[in-house]
Amino acid sequence: MTTYAGEAPRALLFLDVDGPLIPFGAEGGAYPTYPPVPPPAVSPLLARLDPAQGPRLAALPYELVWATTWEADANTWVAPRLGLPDLPLVPWSDGPEEPGLHWKTPALVAWAAGRPFAWVDDEIGAADRAWVAAHHPGPALLRRVDARRGLAVADFEALAAWVQ
Repeated sequence: MTTYAGEAPRALLFLDVDGPLIPFGAEGGAYPTYPPVPPPAVSPLLARLDPAQGPRLAALPYELVWATTWEADANTWVAPRLGLPDLPLVPWSDGPEEPGLHWKTPALVAWAAGRPFAWVDDEIGAADRAWVAAHHPGPALLRRVDARRGLAVADFEALAAWVQ
């Protein structure tokens, strides 16, 4: 990330993979497979990635960050299929669980360290919104994505409008 004197860093966009980028309702093989071909143990669902999502994400005025259980595999198997460079990723730790709170929420707030952020995930709920409002001093957009269809035009429009 390059910033110039007096320029604030861009807002972060935390990206989940399963659901937002790999929709669960899409038919397998909907998009062509791009090399390298992953071993069967990685995920046959990679065929559901829409390569057009990469340029759409890259065009948004955010710093993209993986927030996924794919962890480093997101850079190995997902990013190349979307035409994205390697992205930073949020490391996960075993923290205390709070009823109703998504386990990613505290880690994302800690990683953002007060910076504005948007988070796209298919498992965001009211408890996450309340926790972020109480624990994050900066602006935040928690965008729940329909896991059956993945990121849609309305999601991209909402992300673009919010960051303005």
